[in-house]
Amino acid sequence: MGLLEVEDIHTFYGNIEALKGISVEVNEGEVVTLIGANGAGKSTTLRSISGLTPPREGEIRFDGERIDQLPAQEVVRRGISQSPEGRHCFQRMTVRENLELGAYLRRDSHVQEDLDRVYELFPRLQERERQKAGTMSGGEQQMLAMGRALMAQPRLLMLDEPSMGLAPILVERIYETVAEINRQGTTILLVEQNANYALEVSTRAYVLETGTVALSDTSGALRDNPDVQRAYLGT
Repeated sequence: MGLLEVEDIHTFYGNIEALKGISVEVNEGEVVTLIGANGAGKSTTLRSISGLTPPREGEIRFDGERIDQLPAQEVVRRGISQSPEGRHCFQRMTVRENLELGAYLRRDSHVQEDLDRVYELFPRLQERERQKAGTMSGGEQQMLAMGRALMAQPRLLMLDEPSMGLAPILVERIYETVAEINRQGTTILLVEQNANYALEVSTRAYVLETGTVALSDTSGALRDNPDVQRAYLGT
């Protein structure tokens, strides 16, 4: 049984069917990635899992229990947190305040330990601790969005387009950190248009096309697949 099981979900925006029967599985300890063009349904899949846009049909199970009818804050409480596309930091709040907000549902005594862990993963955030998020660079805000999601102490961390709009050197740094977060024991579901980086860091991958799963395989096999190379890897 997978940690996360998404089974034949259909998700709509109004009358428009954005997901047409997506099934995805993520096992404990894995990095799994969803790749595909704009509009393929990658972000909608994450929104469906996190309870922001619940599916009308199908089931989503986390650790064996259904979560597809739960409100978003309850999904976070169960152990899933998301770093959203476009970062969405609280611009007028400081770095530390943003990070503390990530832990707002927690009632345990280890928040400071996790804050230290985030600062270890992203030393730049510690340097900028008292700075307002809105005055930081795009790369720093991406680090902050990821750090804030980690403060919820998730068993599953969902990352939506972490490389979007970043310079190549920063993208490398972000992906080194993604690998380190996984090494420390957090399972990761990654949505990414930059398929080269996504396939490098992940164990398995799903290729989404217009709301359906077109292909799924190990990341290595997909990296060697001529159709995937042509469509997504620029080779």
